[in-house]
Amino acid sequence: MVDQQNATLYIRFRKRVRLDKAQPILLRNIADILSDPEIEQKLQTHVISYPQPQDGNLVLVDMLMVIRSIREIYSNLKIESFGEPHVLIEIKSERARPHFIILALVWLLLFVGSGLTILNFHADVSMLEVHQRIYQLLTGKHLEHPYFLQIPYSIGIGLGMVLFFNHVFKKKFSEEPSPLEVEMFLYQESTNRYVITQEYGKIRKRKKRDNDDESPF
Repeated sequence: MVDQQNATLYIRFRKRVRLDKAQPILLRNIADILSDPEIEQKLQTHVISYPQPQDGNLVLVDMLMVIRSIREIYSNLKIESFGEPHVLIEIKSERARPHFIILALVWLLLFVGSGLTILNFHADVSMLEVHQRIYQLLTGKHLEHPYFLQIPYSIGIGLGMVLFFNHVFKKKFSEEPSPLEVEMFLYQESTNRYVITQEYGKIRKRKKRDNDDESPF
């Protein structure tokens, strides 16, 4: 039997997790814990709460909720937390299968749009005249289409984009994140902060409403 007076539970939340729609929120799903083997084994399967339909597809669980739930089992257990004071839980929903016609249209739209952007840029800076002038300076002759410069230049644009984004389909050249991955990470962090702020606001409003209902005046 474990002595709760001398036992300590160390807990660290994960930032964001995904759970199935009908799955209860277990402590092992949302946090990493470390304690005596007996306590740790029991708390691994401890249910923190059950997602409700009114919660939507994002549920916020904070440290106070978890501590309150653990105290129901181990009232004298010392709890120390590290890292984030909350975890954001995304409830999985059934995703519709992608429509290949729409996917092809979107791909075509992006391809044509990006191609026109490059063509308009080269027209604005008179790239053809620049190539003609460079060719004339190198050879002393004027050529209407200096493919000697245009072909390597076109290949260089493609290779430059590949090296810049550090991706060829699913293959990466190095472990460094690409600019797109960094922007996606910053966007996800900002979204998480916004959602967490909104969820805390909902929790405060819910508590205030419950207190008003319980008040006799």
